[in-house]
Amino acid sequence: MTLGLIVGIIGILLLIILHEFGHFIAAKKGGVEVEEFGVGFPPKAKTLTKKNGTEYTLNWLPLGGFVKLKGEHDSDTTKGSYGAASLPRKVLIMVAGVGMNLLAAWGIFTILALVGMPQVIDNQFYVESDSTVNRLDVIAAVAPNSQAEKAGLEDYDVIREIALTNCTEPDCVSTITSEEELRDTTNRFEGQEVAITYEREGEQTTTTTRLLSEDEVTQSQNNYDDCVSSNENADDCEFPQGHLGVIPSVFTQRQATWSAPIVGLVNTGQFSWATLQGVGSIVGDLFRGEPQKAAEQTSGIVGVVYIFNSSGELGLVFTLLILGLVSISLAVMNILPIPALDGGRLFVTLVYKALRKPLTKETEEKIHSTGFIALMLLFVLITYIDVGRIIG
Repeated sequence: MTLGLIVGIIGILLLIILHEFGHFIAAKKGGVEVEEFGVGFPPKAKTLTKKNGTEYTLNWLPLGGFVKLKGEHDSDTTKGSYGAASLPRKVLIMVAGVGMNLLAAWGIFTILALVGMPQVIDNQFYVESDSTVNRLDVIAAVAPNSQAEKAGLEDYDVIREIALTNCTEPDCVSTITSEEELRDTTNRFEGQEVAITYEREGEQTTTTTRLLSEDEVTQSQNNYDDCVSSNENADDCEFPQGHLGVIPSVFTQRQATWSAPIVGLVNTGQFSWATLQGVGSIVGDLFRGEPQKAAEQTSGIVGVVYIFNSSGELGLVFTLLILGLVSISLAVMNILPIPALDGGRLFVTLVYKALRKPLTKETEEKIHSTGFIALMLLFVLITYIDVGRIIG
């Protein structure tokens, strides 16, 4: 289990607890009694404690959490119940969880701005006068059957140095600080035995391999082209090899000082909008009859755990970045008018208030129980997609 996975699991658990704490504190402040504060969904696994009339529980289904309020139905008028609260108080209780997730994301992105915020969108905000740029060049992917794979290099390794073996001249050693230097060095040392010094999870290691010559690279490309032209499925053809066989990528980080809270706040807004646009794109694909395209953009808890497991190889900064994005996703998904979620409950309440119709217990339960069943089915479907994507 990687550090990224450990931090990710603990982080998601804290985000869920923080979300429910938002509902909890808003209800308490508004005079609404909280009967249960649960982590996970029932059936109940264990009662952790009971204090001031609230039972704190751990539940078997690790899909989220909940706060059970006294008289949760809008039609309940008992003193201390949710139903008896004013409309502004109900709205505050329902959006408080989303607010806490956005605050958590702001806090995470502020910390990242201080230590180095990775750039993940083109127009990502920063303050020019208070921005120091750090650049990290890593191996985004290692080609199968390549010289790099044979030498033991893996995805996300950082190549620090390439040197000709059995050579002590200064021009036999090349320090790698960019994608361009990596490409120029492998071209210059083509066909020769080299020692590669790389960094993985903070530790440096040196391995040796022979770089392919220019003729071998050309032959590999020709073989691939011939295979593709005579084969209906290009996946059956061996991928063309480069001198080393890696695909480099650049991660840019910007470090701030006094402007970190501002950067964190604006980035929270930018990522929230980007997430909302992503949800809109998925819904659009579904309405256009393109479910496969929609599935490619969707990930559930299994996919998130897999991402956290991989992020550890890039360091704690990227794990925190993913955690901040997960917090935003929780906020955005919960505010959407989906039955059984916060936004769905808010939407139903406001619609019935606008229509001046009573929202009966039976109607409310029917709407949200149907929504909950649909969410569970969607969860199973997305999990199936995630597992297939990971195996593939």
